This record gives sequence, structure tokens and C-alpha cells, in this order.
Amino acid sequence: MADQEFTYADVSEHVSKKDLFLVVHDKVYNASSFVDEHPGGEEVLLDVGGQDATEAFEDVGHSDEAREILDGMLVGKLKRQEGDPKPKSYGGPTAATTSDGASSGVALYAVILIGGVLAFGAYKYLQSSQESH
Repeated sequence: MADQEFTYADVSEHVSKKDLFLVVHDKVYNASSFVDEHPGGEEVLLDVGGQDATEAFEDVGHSDEAREILDGMLVGKLKRQEGDPKPKSYGGPTAATTSDGASSGVALYAVILIGGVLAFGAYKYLQSSQESH
């Protein structure tokens, strides 16, 4: 069954919760059985149903376990035809590194900000306790 070829037109007909196909890296997956179990919620899958979900799948940074689950839903490969949307180019590790760096920067900023607030609070507390003596 995984040898079957699907066109975009074929995939785009499967967009309901009980019949949901999506494309990731030019492979076609039937995600119907996983909609209710998807940790990100069913809306996430329904939003990309019937279309190329490569970018959405990779941007989230799915675990190896998630990739194994995806492999279990493989039903075939995408047969590209003239006029189809261009394949989603995903930069792979380079793009992941960039997004990880961005989230690390935000986390570092949050730690510095919280540290500053705590230091200011400790300073004010010590200042007020010295004035009461």
C-alpha cells in the first residue's frame, strides 16, 4: 500500500477528521487514526489536511517517536504533476538551529529579566531592613 502514488488532487480530497491525508517530504500519510491523539490538538492536523505539511511538521521540531508514528501512517508517495504547488523547501538542521537559537535568546532574556527583578527586590528588602535598625 505504501507503494501507491497520489496526486495533489487525490490528497486534497481527504480533509475531514475521519479521512485525513497530508504530505510530508513528498510522502503521503493517512493521519485519520491519529487526529484524536495528536498532542498539539486536532485543529493542527485539520489545518494542514489535504496539503503539504512539511514546513509545519518540521517547524515544530517533532521527536524521533513522532517520526516513527508518522512512518506508521505512510500510505504512499506524492506524484507531482505540472501545475502542482512547488515542494516546500525545508532547510533541515540549519533552519532548526536558527529557530533553536532564537528561542534560546528569548529564554536567556527572560532569565536576565527575572534575575534583575529579583536582585532589585532583594536590594529594596535589605535597604528597608537596614533603615528599621
